[in-house]
Order: sequence, then structure tokens, then C-alpha cells
Amino acid sequence: MMNYNKIKVHIADDHKILIDGVIALLNTEDDIEVEGYSLTGREVINWSSKNTADVLVLDINMPEMDGIEVLKTFQKRNITIKTIILSSLSDPKLVQEMIALGANGFVDKSWANEQIIDAIKVVHNGIQYISEDIKVKLLDLYASDNKETNEPDLLHTDLTEREIAVLKLVANEKSSNEIAEKLNISVKTVETYRRNLYKKLKVKNVVGLAMYAVKNNIV
Repeated sequence: MMNYNKIKVHIADDHKILIDGVIALLNTEDDIEVEGYSLTGREVINWSSKNTADVLVLDINMPEMDGIEVLKTFQKRNITIKTIILSSLSDPKLVQEMIALGANGFVDKSWANEQIIDAIKVVHNGIQYISEDIKVKLLDLYASDNKETNEPDLLHTDLTEREIAVLKLVANEKSSNEIAEKLNISVKTVETYRRNLYKKLKVKNVVGLAMYAVKNNIV
């Protein structure tokens, strides 16, 4: 029976030695099970058509399609799988692009040993995982983007009461499931509110929403 509760993870990286290291690490966890690996982007796409994993750990730099192309293909084919990006390039603009393409987590390769298990568990629970050092860079980027646009901040009087409630919970790192439960609405409705907030507040991701909430004393 225990197997049903395990988080199944697929690993995609072009370095077999790194895959072996991650597998060895994940095998120390009772509630995580490795469900195969891919060595190229094309293998990931082929695997995704018969996917049985809960979380995909995806390297950005891979032969025969890189991580970005893989995510774009997922988007085109409406394939939804919780994905953690593994990369040695923690450029915030790249992170932003990956998040916009549907990535759920971002871990710097040099910190993979310390962070990958946490990242898998957090992302599996429906919460975005971005390691602290990258989060700081994203906030800096968000702040400088905001300065450049010179647009006045939207007053939250333009947000409905329900949107503010959702924003508050998102900023407190609650997952869509937890928000749905708390507000007694469906997960689909939560996602709609989330999309509306992105549009109204002109932000691209959860970090942007959190920044807005902090700036405007919503949390």
C-alpha cells in the first residue's frame, strides 16, 4: 500500500553521473521513488506521452532540445507536469521565462544536494519552490522593472474582496488546493483569480504577487 503515497520523480539531465547522484540522494527518502530518467530533451518529450511521474526534475542545457524547448512543447501539447528546473545559470530573467512557461520550481545545480528533496516535496504540494538566492535576484529584477515602467501602483481598491483574500493567501505561500479549501471554492476558480491578479497587477509570477502584497500592506 505504501507505494501509492510515494512521490514519483523522473530526472532529465545529459550527465549520467549527475542523474546517479540525484537518484542515490532520492533513494534515501522513504516517500520518494525514482521513475526513470532521460538523457536528452527529446527523450523527455517521448517519456511525457506515457508519463507516470508526479514531478519532473529538468536540466536546462540538454542536447536534442533544451529545457526551455521542452517546456514550450509541453505548453503546446497541453501537458501539465510539475517541473523543477535544475540549472547552473541563475539569471533572474531566465528564471522568469521558465516560470512563465509553467516551471514550478528552480534549483541551482550547485545547491542541488541540499535543496532537491525539499523542492520536490514543496512542488508536489502545489507550491512554487525557488531557492532563496534566486528569489533575491528575482525581487531585485522586479523592483528595477517597476522603476523603469514608472507606472503608479494600482490601488487595491481596484481589487475585489475575494481577489484580496486570494492574494493574501498566495503571498503566504499557500497552494491552490489550500486556498480552495480555505475559501470554499474550487481549485479552478482559484486559478482564475490568480490569472486575473497577474493581469490586473501586471506581474508575471508568485514573487510579483508577494511583492505587491508586501508593498501595499496586504500581508
